Amino acid sequence: MAVKYKKKCILCKKNYVLVSKRSRSPPICYECEKVQMKGEIEDSKLKKLLGIPEEYYKKNSFLRRIKIYCHKYGSLSQKQITAFKEVLKKIKDKEGKKK
Repeated sequence: MAVKYKKKCILCKKNYVLVSKRSRSPPICYECEKVQMKGEIEDSKLKKLLGIPEEYYKKNSFLRRIKIYCHKYGSLSQKQITAFKEVLKKIKDKEGKKK
């Protein structure tokens, strides 16, 4: 298990983000990425896939990055979709165990 610690967001420099030594992406808080995630998704399949509760996006930066890529490029690769579904399944399983 990786040790996690808090680091300040590189954009706003006021919110803290939970990171680990293995984190490859720069620490960006949910509030800064929320601006990039806004917008309408045209593809109905992707709209259904990305239409998950906002709380999941707050907890997981990977899910946020996938949604941002979808807005930026208009589509996702099959590997991205598969990885998104796997991470979402893990999050839902953790929630089920907590209850």
